[in-house]
Amino acid sequence: MRKFALLAAVSVALLAGTAAFAADTPRSGGVVNFVAPYGDSFSTLDIQASPATQDEFYAKAIHRTLYDWNADLNKPVLALATDVGVSDDKLVYTYKLRQDAFFHDGKPLTADDIIWSYTRIMDPKKAMPPARYIAEIKGAEDYAQGKAKEISGLKKIDDHTLEITLKQPIDPGFQFMRNNTAIYPAGQGDSEEFQRHPIGLGPYKFAEYVPGSRLTVEKWDKYYDNGKPYADKINIMIMGDAAARDVAFRNKEIDVAVLGPAQYSTYRADPELGKNMLEVAEAYTRAVGFNPDFKPFQDKRVRQAINYAIDSDLIIKRLVKDKAYRAVGWLPNSSPAFDKDAKPYPYDPEKAKALLAEAGYPDGFEFELTATQNESWGLTIVQAIIPMLAKVGIKVKAKPVEASVLADVVPAGNFQAYMWSLESGPDALTAMQCFYSTTPQSACNYQKFSNAEFDKIVDAAKAAKTDEEKNELLKKANNLLQDEAPVWFFNYNKAVMAHQPWLHGLQPNAAEIAIQSYEKLWVDDTVPSGR
Repeated sequence: MRKFALLAAVSVALLAGTAAFAADTPRSGGVVNFVAPYGDSFSTLDIQASPATQDEFYAKAIHRTLYDWNADLNKPVLALATDVGVSDDKLVYTYKLRQDAFFHDGKPLTADDIIWSYTRIMDPKKAMPPARYIAEIKGAEDYAQGKAKEISGLKKIDDHTLEITLKQPIDPGFQFMRNNTAIYPAGQGDSEEFQRHPIGLGPYKFAEYVPGSRLTVEKWDKYYDNGKPYADKINIMIMGDAAARDVAFRNKEIDVAVLGPAQYSTYRADPELGKNMLEVAEAYTRAVGFNPDFKPFQDKRVRQAINYAIDSDLIIKRLVKDKAYRAVGWLPNSSPAFDKDAKPYPYDPEKAKALLAEAGYPDGFEFELTATQNESWGLTIVQAIIPMLAKVGIKVKAKPVEASVLADVVPAGNFQAYMWSLESGPDALTAMQCFYSTTPQSACNYQKFSNAEFDKIVDAAKAAKTDEEKNELLKKANNLLQDEAPVWFFNYNKAVMAHQPWLHGLQPNAAEIAIQSYEKLWVDDTVPSGR
């Protein structure tokens, strides 16, 4: 009897182990209903032309970049190359391109595709947002300025070997992993057909786009990462409204939901919903940017006064429900260049009044603040700062716009002030480059910030021989930026994503939690029938 009991116990243990293994083993097939939680539509199907975060959701499925962000390693890794050689001066990179990467029309990847894509991004007639990344290639700026017919730092050795020469010794992975530096098939990106039906190297191919609703992608059988993707189809749904996401998630219509402050508190307190939440400190800074074309904002004292006049801690506690970290300068607390000894602007309305009087505005002034409908960094926050600024004599008129409109007007400079959530990492040097004097407004220097001392520090950081030296210099640049106050420094995001229990493979992406490597996602057999 004892022998049979032992055998039975072993059998139960083996079955339990088998069940656990099955639950952890990726399952092919099925459909994932994903959500792009920004705006009400994609702004364009040409990701190279897009400054909008929501467009990166479909891009991550359809396209591939030279490097990819590895959330587990927290650094960029090679994607479209199998190996890279680096010169002693860290300026020349020689890539051995993948020979198993195919575009969705069956064409194999070659060096020509990368050269064509990077050259298109730098086209002076197009003013593409990712130009700031490609500009790190030698000769790219000369081409953009019409001084050269090609980018000298791009050299084809053969179909599967590409040489890239940089202007300075930086890590190219941070530049060439950006979703809007996606590689297109040479010669096709400008065609009307491509604009309607994009072709990429990614794990999923474009299937259908219903404007204002969803974009559907289907599994690409020739994707180079063997065994992936797992899901047969992914519906990427546009759902900028937090309440709509909440209803859809509770009704099991969507598999993920990026949580806002109110939802974060509710879900965390729920014994069921709280079981499946992914949290990560994202490299995004929420801020109000000031346009120096509007005269009052040309004076540093006015910009500082606004930072003193707003009780940021109170807003974070009451409205953001502590789903954020108080901003101290531009670089977030997850950055290796974050200064732990730096202090944020204290709430001091009397100091604000004194600075305004010194600047020649004892009775204040009025300005228009452009913002979108977002509870964490949009009109909700704008409404909270209006009475605070009114106490020091500054009258603010809110200008509501859709997310896609905000993405157009800010790079074009069509604002007096704007509120947005902006990328401030993961590469601190790239983040600081957005405030470098020669970085155009159309790229990311939305405040047209120009400061010779800041440029000097950033230049020194670029030339630093060690990461420690570079980070110390970037701390100094960040502190100078905080003093100059080209923006109201509000907060850094604490990102939270709830997911259904049947969805697996999500990654803790600090660059943007909502943008996932779709090829790693899979659903188990508990997914509702009909999916």
